[in-house]
Amino acid sequence: MFAKPVPGRAVAAAEGEVVVLLIGMRINHFWAVHHWLPVFLAMPRMLRELSRDKGRGLLGHTLLSGSPRTYYVVQYWESREKLYAYAKAPDMFHRAAWARLNRKEKKARQHVGLWHESYLVPEGGYENIYFDMPPYGLAKAKGVLPIEARGRSAAARLAHRTPGPGAASVQEAAPAAGSAHAPEAERGRVR
Repeated sequence: MFAKPVPGRAVAAAEGEVVVLLIGMRINHFWAVHHWLPVFLAMPRMLRELSRDKGRGLLGHTLLSGSPRTYYVVQYWESREKLYAYAKAPDMFHRAAWARLNRKEKKARQHVGLWHESYLVPEGGYENIYFDMPPYGLAKAKGVLPIEARGRSAAARLAHRTPGPGAASVQEAAPAAGSAHAPEAERGRVR
């Protein structure tokens, strides 16, 4: 339950495109519990359903609260196709919960707000760093690597590309930090 921190600096072992879904709700009227509580309880049920069937594509998630009214989940998915397939699957709870909400929409609309944002982030469009943290966020979903695997600066980590067959990685091709060829801002600094 209580994960041990990974000592030092680490990065997520993500390769290729990263699929991120932010999904949440806002309680507009606390007194309308019968409208917002079923919505609030639906997400943990979906997450349990997905955790029992790893083939559905959910790699990891983090539950968050933006305020006493706003709750959301950051989810990392294996692919956009698996995210879409889960959303539409007739045998999964998401479809039933969405249908139920649509039937009650006029009554519930003013009491509970719903939202989601999907991001398909290409390789080179994300970077991360974790200091003395247990695996968290993208690192929890994709695995943890020592910082040297992707670069000590944010610029180097953003420049990382999955090496193809016979290709040198960006780390091997890039000048070493502190060398005369490395940009001044990157020499010996970690961002």
